Amino acid sequence: MSTQKLPAAPEPLPAEVFDSHCHLDIMVGNRQASSGDPVAQAAQAAQAAQASVQGILDEARAVGVTRLVTIGYDLPSSRWNAETAALHPDVYAGVAVHPNEAHASTPETLAEIERLARLPQVRAVGETGLDYYRDWASKEDQHASFRAHIEIAKRTGKALVIHDREAHDDVLRVLAEQGAPEVVVFHSFSGDAEMAKQCVNAGYFMSFSGPVTYKNAGYLREAARVAPSELILVETDAPYLPPTPHRGKPNAPYLIPLTLRCLAEVKEIGLADLAAAVSANGETVFGSW
Repeated sequence: MSTQKLPAAPEPLPAEVFDSHCHLDIMVGNRQASSGDPVAQAAQAAQAAQASVQGILDEARAVGVTRLVTIGYDLPSSRWNAETAALHPDVYAGVAVHPNEAHASTPETLAEIERLARLPQVRAVGETGLDYYRDWASKEDQHASFRAHIEIAKRTGKALVIHDREAHDDVLRVLAEQGAPEVVVFHSFSGDAEMAKQCVNAGYFMSFSGPVTYKNAGYLREAARVAPSELILVETDAPYLPPTPHRGKPNAPYLIPLTLRCLAEVKEIGLADLAAAVSANGETVFGSW
């Protein structure tokens, strides 16, 4: 798969939009994709051989994806993403220790995450949260790290970007118990319509990614129908989770139009109208560009 071709560019969007969550450091080969995701590892090898940050931005802009947020996973990747965002005016960063790495959330690491979160180009604390699919970190460590990140987001006034995998009830409970920050985003939203209703009631943003286009993900499309346009974001999670018809290939911000078109069809609204709503939501969440 190291010679795998990247997916062809989709038809450009009629209005500008942005990618609310990707991992530029993985895409350009600065950090390896998760060892538990061999498809992403192989896809990354193909992508990194051809990718540069500026090239990724240029490809995205050509189809109407004019801005993006690159998200940290641990302290080194958070530093890299913050530094990269400082060099590119159309890029913002998120910084955090991922729940799968929660055992590394030492007081010293969290202090550095908070320092990075205060930088002007860093607009989010995340991705943080709970992951019960993998057992790379104990639930105890994950909960402690999640609560610490919630407090960092509140102290810095930055959006909280949540990774929630098979942990919906506990994520919502911890947010309620700890007191949620003003802005909360469920990255790559994976809940059903009932969970979407709970997020709507709490005012949480739901960011939809490639899986909403998958044939077996009707529950995600039902959730998207419930979510009002003013609480919707769209993302790639690149190089992970490419939309149909590119499963198993490298994902990148230039593939956002495929996911956005699916969401517009599901919600029965115009593509340009949804793009405008998503862009406005992006500025609500991450601030003006």
